[in-house]
This record gives sequence, C-alpha cells and structure tokens, in this order.
Amino acid sequence: MTSLDMPIVRSGEATWEDTLTIGDATTYAAWFTCLADPTRVRLLHQVATRPSGITVGELAEALGIGQPTISHHVRKLADVGFVNVHKDRTSTVVKVNPACCTGLPHAADAVMGVLAQRPCCPTDLPDDVSVRAMTDADWDAVLRIYGEGIATGNATFATEAPARETLDARWLPGHRWIAEIDGDVVGWAALSSVSGPDTFKGVAENSVYVAEDKRGRGVGKALLHKQVIAADEAGLWTLQTSIFPENRAGIALHHSAGYRTIGVRERIGQREGVWRDTVVLERRSPVN
Repeated sequence: MTSLDMPIVRSGEATWEDTLTIGDATTYAAWFTCLADPTRVRLLHQVATRPSGITVGELAEALGIGQPTISHHVRKLADVGFVNVHKDRTSTVVKVNPACCTGLPHAADAVMGVLAQRPCCPTDLPDDVSVRAMTDADWDAVLRIYGEGIATGNATFATEAPARETLDARWLPGHRWIAEIDGDVVGWAALSSVSGPDTFKGVAENSVYVAEDKRGRGVGKALLHKQVIAADEAGLWTLQTSIFPENRAGIALHHSAGYRTIGVRERIGQREGVWRDTVVLERRSPVN
C-alpha cells in the first residue's frame, strides 16, 4: 500500500528542482492516476462524507452503480491508501483513511512547489532599508501607511485605520518593527496574539504594510526578515496571515519568508458590500 504520509520539506542546499524526488513524484502520480476516474472521485467523496463508514451496498445505491463495479473501484482506492476496508458480519464497510485528508492537499502543494525548500527569511535585502523597533513617535507614520494600504482595496477588510489605542492593545510588545530609508518611515510590521488558551501562546498573526511610494523596493522583505528572526528567537512556533488572492505580491513576499499556502477561505467576509476570499498562509518555525 502506498504511504499517505505528509510530504517532507527537505533541508540542506537542495535546489528548487531537487525538492521533489523521483520516489515522491512516482507516489503522487499513482494517487492522481487513481483519481483520474470520475467514478472513483465520486466514490471517495461519498466515503469521505461518512467518517463512520459506509457499506459497499450503500455506495452502490448512492451512486446508482452495481456492487461488483463498486467493489472494483474500492480496491483501487484501497491500493493507494485512500480508504480502509473491513468486514462487519456479511457487509463490507469502507472508511476514509484519515491521512488522505492531509496527504492529498500536501501532495498538490509539493507538486506546485509550495513545500519546496525555502530560506528562513528573505536574503536579497536592499542596502538602503534599515529596520528598527517601533517607538511612540512612529504612530503617525504607521497610521498613515496603514491608510495607504487600505486605499488599495486589497490589503485588509478594514475601510479605515483603527485607532492607535486599538492597535496598541492588539500588537505584541517586542514585535513591532519600523522600516526606514534615509531616516524616513517607509513601512511597518507587527504581530498580534491569537485569541485562545495558553495552547496558542506561540501562535501569532502578522501584518506588513509599505508606504505607497516605496513599494517594490524590498521594504517588505526587510521587515519580514527582521520579524521572522525575532519571532523564532522569542519562541513563537507559528506565524499566520490571511491575504486577498488579488494581492499576489503579498503572497509571493510571504512565500519568500518561509510561509506556505494552507488554503483559501471562500467568501469569508464582505468589504464594501462585496464578498471576498482570503488565502491563508502559515510559517512554522524551524527552531521550535
């Protein structure tokens, strides 16, 4: 039976082309070949939506296909590890392999390069951008740049910058960063705590904003570089963020810092009366 273990992000000096081995490619090809039959896709869907199990007879009735044909396709799905099969008296019960729920999405990520080896943070940093800790004197510039990001329509669901007091209460002390060029504030980055029990004390939500006239100069890279290193040193094991899919530059920037795409939340909220999707990204600390 083919393993459905999660693809491994490999370390070392592997090039982009080497991150997907022949063995992994062969495994994933077997999975995709198995699902090339629409009947198997429908069958797997039926099984996956019945986590307690479904009998071959129930599958035949649901899909309007004879039991011998259903049994054939079940065997094919079991061969690659998508389903588990057992007998319950005279019935054959089919259950989804729980590893399939993560193995399939991760296989797609691996093939598309999302799980390829990435640096801990951007390395091609601009020489003219410096990053320092935020101070109280920076609030006016921070709110101005926040407003410039909001004006793009692709930075946040917010339609106006929150009050200073709101951000001050939300952002983690020690994880507020300012980018400067020639002494002028040109961007900021901050981490916010994720609400919940102490279990999530090492999880934070990130925000990065760059001044309108300084975009494309590596300011975001410099900020993320500082942010992720400081987060690793502070023991934060997960950084997460949500980005509108239209903000391709923002998604690419986060990928360069070791984030990977987790998924898309469709129609998760409205901005000015329009339903918007968000891409959910996550960075797991290599230190913790």
